[in-house]
Amino acid sequence: MLRGANLVMLGVALLLMGPLLMLTSPRIDLESRWYSAERTSAGLAPLAQEASEAVVQVYAARAFNWRGAFGVHTWIAIKAEAAPAYRTYQVLSWRRPTIVTLDDEPDRSWYGNSPTLLADYRGKRAVAMIPQIEAAVAAYPEPNRYRVWPGPNSNTFVAWVVRRVPELDVALPNTAIGKDYLFGEVFVPTPSGSGYQLALGGLVGVLVAAEEGLEVNVLGLSLGIDLMRPALKLPGIGRIGMPVPIKGKEE
Repeated sequence: MLRGANLVMLGVALLLMGPLLMLTSPRIDLESRWYSAERTSAGLAPLAQEASEAVVQVYAARAFNWRGAFGVHTWIAIKAEAAPAYRTYQVLSWRRPTIVTLDDEPDRSWYGNSPTLLADYRGKRAVAMIPQIEAAVAAYPEPNRYRVWPGPNSNTFVAWVVRRVPELDVALPNTAIGKDYLFGEVFVPTPSGSGYQLALGGLVGVLVAAEEGLEVNVLGLSLGIDLMRPALKLPGIGRIGMPVPIKGKEE
């Protein structure tokens, strides 16, 4: 009995090693204040006034303060054809309903953390996706509930939308804690649509897909391996190895 408990404690300690290392790294700023943190554009999106084509983008950035040691915050940005501004969709813990829709810069830093572009679709493909994205946002099952761990949270929301837009191929990072929270479902396609995942309440599960590779979720923290583009995926730290191409741009 004692040996089993020791193994469990060792396993938890190993899972938390990545987040603990991140807490000691310069990538996590524990001193910043939300009201003064950087929120300017990262220059990853074409200016709405200069790009007449439709655009659909998905972003991720390290979460604010200590939460960034564990994972990222994700959001979706769209611009209809000839629209004068982008519209962003995301879930925020301090808002009710939690879904926040704004005409805004699509690529703002997330309270001091620069965003990473995960997907960038333009033209006719984006035109076809936009009404599907809007319908999926409207159908999100728990717009008045937020739980940072294991979900539903901002990453749960983005994963929900992506799964319901077949052409929106996005492999969310393993550090997107909450993406595996499935609102009571157990076996579903992965966000990329290239495989399947088994998950129980966002706390335990396994994911196998061509795009995401193999991921094992333990207590909401994911670790895994990508064989298509060789890389390790570690809790808190994220991907170590070959980078993932931005979906849409390489197609």
